[in-house]
Amino acid sequence: MPIRAVLWDIDDTLFDYTGADTAGLARLLAEEGVAERFGTPTEALARWREATTRHWDRFAAGETGFQEQRRDRVRDFLGAPAMDDADADDWFERYVDHYKTAWEVFPDVVPALDALAATHRHGVLSNSSAVNQDPKLRSLGLRDRFEVLLCAVELGVSKPEAGAFLAGCEALGLPPGEVAYVGDQPEIDARGARDAGLTAVWLDREGGRGPGPDGVHRIAGLAQLPELLSADTRFGARSGIR
Repeated sequence: MPIRAVLWDIDDTLFDYTGADTAGLARLLAEEGVAERFGTPTEALARWREATTRHWDRFAAGETGFQEQRRDRVRDFLGAPAMDDADADDWFERYVDHYKTAWEVFPDVVPALDALAATHRHGVLSNSSAVNQDPKLRSLGLRDRFEVLLCAVELGVSKPEAGAFLAGCEALGLPPGEVAYVGDQPEIDARGARDAGLTAVWLDREGGRGPGPDGVHRIAGLAQLPELLSADTRFGARSGIR
């Protein structure tokens, strides 16, 4: 069965989220003169990511609101549980300003999209919100590349739940068997897409992350994607893409 469309993850797949997050956080901590309190930029990022995951999971479970989870991330990271809402909002906005100055698309993204433009349709499925991701894609010059943009906040369901992937297929008007999903997370992206019936492509740029789930296609860079999609990825036989 030919693959007719590709659904894409955004952060750390199209966009160097980790690089921007590290740089933005480091700049803010340096600006506030508290960088040494959090160790190296990598250690600070790990602490920030832990807080982000903890409070985003609460939001995804319906236990708190979107703005509230941002405030709680700040309080958790800074170890300041009594910080008021206005101060937490201000800190987060200053972080976002620094983070945005470091936004970059991975260098293999545009060549891959160009190579697939005539043969495949494209959409985005993200575990964030359209309020965040639509402006980001526009700023990076990528939004017009994608027919649809679906995000967990608006959908009410997140990856790796099958409903998120199936919503992406429905938006494209295609069955899961004709859609590939490309993402950097082996479980949330690759295993979730596989279990929903899509062709799962795990983009493992760094390598060294173990074998990954069975039944998914692992690539080290997007230059490998056009050749992968030019074959019937379920059974290994070559097939034309129309």
